[in-house]
Order: sequence, then C-alpha cells, then structure tokens
Amino acid sequence: MRTRSMLCLLAAAALLAVPALAGSAPAASPTAAASPAFDHLKALSGTWTGKAGDGKTTRATYEVSSGGSAVVEKFQTDGEPPMVTVYYPDGSQVMLTHYCTLANQPRLRTTQAGSGNQLEFDFVDATNMKSPADAHMDKVRFTFADTDHFVQEWTMKHDGKEMPLVIHFERTK
Repeated sequence: MRTRSMLCLLAAAALLAVPALAGSAPAASPTAAASPAFDHLKALSGTWTGKAGDGKTTRATYEVSSGGSAVVEKFQTDGEPPMVTVYYPDGSQVMLTHYCTLANQPRLRTTQAGSGNQLEFDFVDATNMKSPADAHMDKVRFTFADTDHFVQEWTMKHDGKEMPLVIHFERTK
C-alpha cells in the first residue's frame, strides 16, 4: 500500500513538473537573415501604379508579412485577374513563388546575392505544370531607380520562346 501511494505521489509530481519545465526554456524565434536583396523588396512596401509598353495600367501592393520573413505582392493589370507573388529569403539569395493566372506556380531564385540596384530571378521549378514547355514565368528582373520608381521585366516562356513584359512603376502617394 505504501509503495502504491509513493508511485501516485511521484506520478503527480511528474505531471506538475512537465508544464513548468516547458515554460522555463525561452522559445526560439527564427528571424529572416539580413539580405540586401530582400531589403530592396521590403522597401517596396506600399501601393504602386505601373505602365507597360502596351499602355495598360498595373496596380501593385507590397506588404511585409510573417514577422518580416516574407513580402507579399498583389498585382493586377487592367482587364486581367489579379496575381500574387510571395518573396522570401533563402540564405543569401531570395526566392519567390508566383501564383499565376496561368494556374501554375513557378518558383524563381535570385541569380546573385543582389546588392546593387538590380535583382534578377531565374526559374527553379513549378507546380501544376505538365512539362517545362508549358507557358510559365521564367525570369523577372527588378531595376530600382530610387525609392519611388522601379521597373519589373517579366519573361514568360512557352515552347522555348521567350516573351518579355516590361512595367515601369511609380509609388502612389
């Protein structure tokens, strides 16, 4: 009987100790690694209006999200459905996932660490594509003129043929 009481007492003490021990260690909080390339994208936070060579207007918003570890771009050209692109650090590089109106999701990565006024992204892979010949966004280049102006140069690839789209953006005040 005495052994049984002792076991119950030890079990109760163990149950009480578990929550106390769990709360004693500080929780790890991952932070985005410092990256000049990613900092360029974070600085875009806000609303932008762009013009393409075909004269169409594009509206874009950039929002820093997820504790500073992602930049969400919402992008819509007049007369077309909206698209979303999420940019995120990948070591010293930056990756993006583009949720395209073509119903695929290409992932692109910067070609260099990107510390100047340009960021270039190249195709890595994609979901929802049957073959690499399917139409998809294959490249994008950002050229930052100043804090209120930048250019995006998207390149769509289909059956090996590249089709560029250049948009000149200005910050909306």
